[in-house]
Amino acid sequence: MSGTPDTTAGPAPPTAESGATLGGASGGRRRFWSARRVPAGLLALVVLAIAGLFLYDIAAVRAHRPGMSWRHDLARQLAERHLDDVWVLTGAAVAAALGLWLLALALTPGLRSVLTMHRTHPDVRAGLDRDAAATVLRDRALEVAGVQSVRVAVKRKRTDVRAVSHFRDLDEVRDDLTAVLEGAIRGLGLARPSPLTLHVRRPGRKGR
Repeated sequence: MSGTPDTTAGPAPPTAESGATLGGASGGRRRFWSARRVPAGLLALVVLAIAGLFLYDIAAVRAHRPGMSWRHDLARQLAERHLDDVWVLTGAAVAAALGLWLLALALTPGLRSVLTMHRTHPDVRAGLDRDAAATVLRDRALEVAGVQSVRVAVKRKRTDVRAVSHFRDLDEVRDDLTAVLEGAIRGLGLARPSPLTLHVRRPGRKGR
């Protein structure tokens, strides 16, 4: 779903990605959840392939035909190898790693590129893309007199802005940028606005 932030935030934000699902009906600050289509599709293909092999082998045995040789070899290897065998430990480690990876995918929201916006209506949940938010803030920063170029990174815990000023006093430029950017961040209508971290410098010099 999509929503429109305050008019001071610039153009309307794009809708949340098609792979997003809501993380519950309550909690306006909760992040959007990814549908995890690629991992789910890969896991489904693996399970389908393994199930198909076993089903074919069972059907062959029921039809009084010899079963697949790999199944006999696998059963023999499992019966003969000890638990401390290097191949058994390697297989267990790989299986455990894959299981932990799938659990992490199932228990984490993902979709970090979508910022949750403040919910003004209980039935509407909106998200703003990080790149779109950074574009709005960069455009606002470039409107400040003395600013030559700006780099903006909207992160989860802070909004990092690095500006280059080619004239005016740096303290004046910094004060104007702080006022403009803090207002623009509030205008984005985010449920959890990140604090502003601002660095201003001269061309060719490190900022302070």
